[in-house]
Amino acid sequence: MSDQTQTETPETDTPLHDEIAAGQLDADEMSVDEGPDRTDGADGGDGVEEARLQALEREGDVAADYLEELLDIADLDGDLDMDVDGDRAAVSIVGADLSQLVGQRGEVLDALQELTRLAVYRETGERSRLMLDVSGHRATRRTELEALAAEVVGRVRESGEPESLAAMSPFERKVVHDAVAAAGLTSESEGVEPRRHVVVLPPGGPDTA
Repeated sequence: MSDQTQTETPETDTPLHDEIAAGQLDADEMSVDEGPDRTDGADGGDGVEEARLQALEREGDVAADYLEELLDIADLDGDLDMDVDGDRAAVSIVGADLSQLVGQRGEVLDALQELTRLAVYRETGERSRLMLDVSGHRATRRTELEALAAEVVGRVRESGEPESLAAMSPFERKVVHDAVAAAGLTSESEGVEPRRHVVVLPPGGPDTA
């Protein structure tokens, strides 16, 4: 399975490719639907869970140190909030005006997240899936995209025709793919960066005749 992540992404593919591009899945997680098996105490599950949480908290601490130094260098004021969101560390930078850390389409935030993950890897030796947000940008954008996906799903159901959305980042495409799947339809990504976009398919999928 891991070889699949090393090949070039085709011009048309499934939501899984965007999930990988957005840093949502590690190569060895591609065949896992619900994450790692859980145990409840009898086989040391509590100890495993505690160790996992400690590792994620350490990721957050390392990331916070890196980001705090970056903010100092850039002479920017911001507070750092650290949390564990499911199976990943989550760090948020909150400040009055940090738009320069987000970018017009979130591209600066995406780059900063990758740099932060590299800093964590350099310190811990473990690949990080940490999620970084700045001034609630990702949370706000997620809400907007979920609403957009619901509107598009309604139109596609009514028309029976596929509908293409505007170009989006890997993170944005992943949110749309998830929302469409939750609504019971399918979607795929087409095109190449920076014009890569989501196409929502009607029930029954595209005409393959």
